[in-house]
Amino acid sequence: MTKQELFELSNNRNEAENILKQSFGFNNFYDEQWRAIQRLLRGERILLIERTGFGKSLCYQFPAILFDGLTIIFSPLVALMRDQVKSLNQKGINARCINYEQSKEENEEAIKLALTGKLKILYIAPERQENTEWLEYVREMKLSMVVIDEAHTISVWGHDFRPAFKRIINLVKLLPIDTPVLATTATATLRTQKDIETQMGVGVKTIRGNLLRENFKLYVIETNSEDEKLIWIAKYVNKLSGTGLIYIGTRVDAEVYSRWLDFVGVNAIGYHAGLDSDSRKEIEKGLMDNKYKCIVSTNALGMGIDKSDIRFIIHTQIPQSPIHYYQEIGRAGRDGLTSHLILFFNSQLDSNNDYIDSELPRAFIETTKPNIETYQKVIDILKEEMLRESDILRKANIKQQIFRVIKADLIEQGIIKEMQLGRSKYYMYQPNAPELDTTKFGELKQFKLDEFNSMIDYVFTKQARMKFLCNYLGDKFADNIKSGCDNTSEKKLTPIEDYQLREKLKEFHETYFPTIRCVQRYNNIIDGVAASFYGVSNVGATIHRCKYENGGDFPDFLVRQTLKAYRKKFGNKHIDFVMFVPPSISGTLVENFAKKIAQILDIPFSYAVEKIKDTEPQKRFRNSYLKRDNVKDSFTINNTDVTDKTILLIDDIYDTGATLKEIGKILTKAGASEIVPLVIAKTVGRNND
Repeated sequence: MTKQELFELSNNRNEAENILKQSFGFNNFYDEQWRAIQRLLRGERILLIERTGFGKSLCYQFPAILFDGLTIIFSPLVALMRDQVKSLNQKGINARCINYEQSKEENEEAIKLALTGKLKILYIAPERQENTEWLEYVREMKLSMVVIDEAHTISVWGHDFRPAFKRIINLVKLLPIDTPVLATTATATLRTQKDIETQMGVGVKTIRGNLLRENFKLYVIETNSEDEKLIWIAKYVNKLSGTGLIYIGTRVDAEVYSRWLDFVGVNAIGYHAGLDSDSRKEIEKGLMDNKYKCIVSTNALGMGIDKSDIRFIIHTQIPQSPIHYYQEIGRAGRDGLTSHLILFFNSQLDSNNDYIDSELPRAFIETTKPNIETYQKVIDILKEEMLRESDILRKANIKQQIFRVIKADLIEQGIIKEMQLGRSKYYMYQPNAPELDTTKFGELKQFKLDEFNSMIDYVFTKQARMKFLCNYLGDKFADNIKSGCDNTSEKKLTPIEDYQLREKLKEFHETYFPTIRCVQRYNNIIDGVAASFYGVSNVGATIHRCKYENGGDFPDFLVRQTLKAYRKKFGNKHIDFVMFVPPSISGTLVENFAKKIAQILDIPFSYAVEKIKDTEPQKRFRNSYLKRDNVKDSFTINNTDVTDKTILLIDDIYDTGATLKEIGKILTKAGASEIVPLVIAKTVGRNND
């Protein structure tokens, strides 16, 4: 359509709804959908703040099919991309997506179609903005509209800020002022709203809808331990109607809770960002097909799942803010039917007189911005020479996620510059760069702490819980709500005592053994098993005492526990040799431990693996590059013949697995048919996605 025709259509709702019915199968728009569509058809810039399940996608999909050109939708939600592209193509609307899960060929085909004008809609992950080739391609595309989905991610005051998203604004600023731009979110406080409006430029109109979800039943269960949470869920989750989600705090929790539910006969599965793409897709499909009673997930599944009939959502860990909480519970009840939302909170106090369940969210908040010394370290390194990211990580000894926060801030402040040289991306210090401005760092951290304290207020509020959430988000439509939670019309939920489940949980703790991921290409090492998690039980403390406090050999109870793990995972496997990982500083601890294992199993013990160069303890390194560098070419195989042999390889602690994989590589090269890793403990870490 021409601009004049689009303008005329914006004044003719009946005609627009005729097109809607023909193209999408819906009879009519919601009033607020139509308000947004009207403005987009007229070439305006809109910030749309509406509850999950409202139908924000239609607000950009409908204008997109009418515009003469391509609509680009920036979205962090790969699962949502896949679902919407599939749905649009089924309706005869040519759509594609570009993301990390697709092959290079699939992404290139999508770009080719966009460049030749054969696409109407292109979904793309925001991180693509960091690709130099993409920036060249987009200049050649005929853009009719730009959409920023989950727009709170462009604001540092948003609950899920992503530095890569801010680069979208650079593209928006290059567009003609009459090119329509739509930013959508369900979770924007007034402060976030103002920031998004400022970034989008002059003339932005905000449409803020009613965030009230009247079909929600909200509860808080105060507990005294993690075991109380596990027992309550085991007792009642099968009694809740329909399919649901259980949100937990870490990847470790995803594994523990899903295994526990499976142990007591609940059809559940764990989900987190550490799973491979195929596994995540399979679980997402299983959720859509009601294959599982529930998915136990980190916040990796917080957005992007468009299933209308999720009947319950349980949080075992308090979220970092009411905004996080509203976003995650917003996955439920999108069909308008009653859904139950339960939040567990351990209200016991720790040694610092803080709530026990506050530890994890406060730890994440503390790392919102790295310390000033780390920023300065990166600056000083780049003053010396221009470097790639991997080289910076090695020199600075920092985690990749930490560097990416620092990188975004330094580029924004004009202190460093990003350059593409050949196929590699480099970073260089800018001549006459300004001094690092840290004035907002403390403000941001305090803002996050205030948000978390508001989430604590939600736990203990006496008012209607949905009213609390809506008011926090700046929605005053919910002022008169009085029902729908345990503070008003619903029954209070409390922990339970169940002797049988208590004994069942004790049995689970004694027989649950974490998997360690070691499988690699061109390496005959397989996934192994650990006897426990480091830091979750007394195992970690015992290992630490033996290694670093002259506590003597690992005690026999660790031998027994490790043998239990081995027998459960590999009890029927033939093993030719027991070998151990030569340590950096712990003397004969692992050697003596492995000897005991070999003796009990009656398997030959071998000193085949030898260390040929000194290494540092792996815990000193903060990223996988340095961990791999530390152990690379550090081991050899002596004259022991391992051809076609199966090796049980024993170590004390599994972190990234760099050492096990390096030894697996040299054993494979020496002819070993299979390397079976067995460790005492697997580190917990704080991955929350």
